[in-house]
Amino acid sequence: MTTVQAGALHVVATPIGNLGDLTARARAVLAGVDAICAEDTRHTRQLLQALGIERPLLALHEHNEADIAWRLVERLKAGEALALVSDAGTPLVSDPGYRLVREVRAAGLRVVPVPGACAAIAALSVAGIPSDRFCFEGFLPAKAGARRERLQALARETRTLVFYESSHRIEECLADLVAEFGAQREAVLARELTKLFETVLGDTLGDIAQRVTSDENQRKGEFVIVVRGCEDDAEARLREGQRIYARLSEHLKPSVAARLAADLSGAPRKALYGGDGG
Repeated sequence: MTTVQAGALHVVATPIGNLGDLTARARAVLAGVDAICAEDTRHTRQLLQALGIERPLLALHEHNEADIAWRLVERLKAGEALALVSDAGTPLVSDPGYRLVREVRAAGLRVVPVPGACAAIAALSVAGIPSDRFCFEGFLPAKAGARRERLQALARETRTLVFYESSHRIEECLADLVAEFGAQREAVLARELTKLFETVLGDTLGDIAQRVTSDENQRKGEFVIVVRGCEDDAEARLREGQRIYARLSEHLKPSVAARLAADLSGAPRKALYGGDGG
């Protein structure tokens, strides 16, 4: 197979930190296409300069993708070879590009994967947490209420969960994970993967949250959070029952709140409230 295919969109993974992780094939594709669609042209220009490559750059991000996708399809129909990159890692994984790829495929044109680095997979590979089945959730909602609601929906998920988070919300995110999944849930926090200050913290959500809160350096950079799935359905029912009981007991007698929470969650009533019922 030739390195660059005319009339095709090449989806190219770029390094997430260490420049040495760019594959030889990716480098050849970036040097050989007619133009490169980039999430941030300034960022990609720096990468190309480091590689000694000069190629035209086209901005493609969440705000303009729907408007320019058809223009790019027309360029492909005319025989041009294009590449799609994100700021770091594999495009479309919590990055723009979905609409463009869909439009290209709908037009009957070729989309060529050029695989490489991906922060989610890199973190999962070193976490020591079951990786045979996992669920990638990307970035959780920025607002606390929506974030907690999403985590509540995932509390019983048995697959390993993978999240992205930024330095602005890492403390709040970990606190919400502890509140909804429990402090003893096994987890790993991977920070600044492949970069100079890479750290991988592993133990429980509670321990990780405490370390991040107490160490300012652990609140800097980009994060991947890998959380073990719910191992025991009884555990999940108990956590859900405790959550419901806490809310109901604000307005109802404890015995009534426990009975209702047990009915709704399937958790044992006595585990929620030690009273004699009534």
